[in-house]
Amino acid sequence: MRKRVLLIGLGLIGGSLALSIKKEHPECEIIGFDVDKEAVKLALSLQIIDRISIRYESDASNVDLIILATPVVSSIEVLSKLESISLKQNCLITDVGSTKRTIVEKGKQLTKDDVFFIGGHPMAGSHKTGVAASNVRLFENAFYIITPSEGTPSSKVIQLQNWLRGTKARFIELNPDDHDKFTGMVSHLPHVVAAALVRQTGEMGKAYPVVSQLAAGGFRDITRIASASPTMWRDILLQNKDILLSMLKEWDSAMKQVVEMLEEEDGEEIFRFFSEAKQLRDQLPVGQKGALMPFNDLYVDVPDHPGVISDVTSILAEERISITNIQIIEAREDIMGVLRLTFRSKEDLNTAKKVLSNHMYETYDMP
Repeated sequence: MRKRVLLIGLGLIGGSLALSIKKEHPECEIIGFDVDKEAVKLALSLQIIDRISIRYESDASNVDLIILATPVVSSIEVLSKLESISLKQNCLITDVGSTKRTIVEKGKQLTKDDVFFIGGHPMAGSHKTGVAASNVRLFENAFYIITPSEGTPSSKVIQLQNWLRGTKARFIELNPDDHDKFTGMVSHLPHVVAAALVRQTGEMGKAYPVVSQLAAGGFRDITRIASASPTMWRDILLQNKDILLSMLKEWDSAMKQVVEMLEEEDGEEIFRFFSEAKQLRDQLPVGQKGALMPFNDLYVDVPDHPGVISDVTSILAEERISITNIQIIEAREDIMGVLRLTFRSKEDLNTAKKVLSNHMYETYDMP
């Protein structure tokens, strides 16, 4: 009998999961639902899904896997509705949310009669959004965290991983509390700090417009994560409130220590502060996907000459290397300009670097 998957939420993550499942399980039928009717139609026309669900409540009772690819708050609302539906025996339910404790607690209410909810968090993303940006390679080598509740049979966790093996992700199993604590430190807190820096710079820019021009370079790069969805981050902060409040207090304490160093002009402590940070960062794994979306950026020095940008893009196009974004950082008369090219993966970046070097272009990327 043909297996069926109900996908609720057709954005970048949902669409990419659908493609990875279709590739690995071509015999299964993927049914898609989204409140955005245009997104559903687009997903069908792009063959990301096989059939449109008008009311997911009607389709949920006859599927083998339900994926909630919506924000955590919306996913919890869906789980509440699924409680009153008689689901198929051995049906698995999972989500893709960035916080896990609350939704796993909610999912326990559906875990009965061989129906299991297992939390999930694919730690991958893209500079593009929406179902049109869906990419079967989005999750390759990325961490995919599985957060089963206590008592979930290991066979059910393995079954979920088998459904998702087409992602080619690196599965890690964590309990929900540890997940929220770890992602709070390496993802949620950095987003708060980046947003605060951008806001503070914006306030200064109101009085001194030149500040905005100066921030167009490195500052814009290191605060890129502040451009993420405000709705999504509102929900993440509220769902992970207790952990983030504790971390923000620790951050405040650390910044007070920096203030004390400066007030006391303690050069030795200031040096130690930066030295320890440098050593710790240099020890971090290189070339791996983590909690924050990697910046697969390659910088290319280009001469001030007509047609140079089309030359670079043509070279890459001949090698079938896809560019997801291109930016001219500097291009003034009589000086070298700099192009920043963004790629889907580190592999594409390394190939582009080699190809462009063969054409005598000077390239460099950031470790």
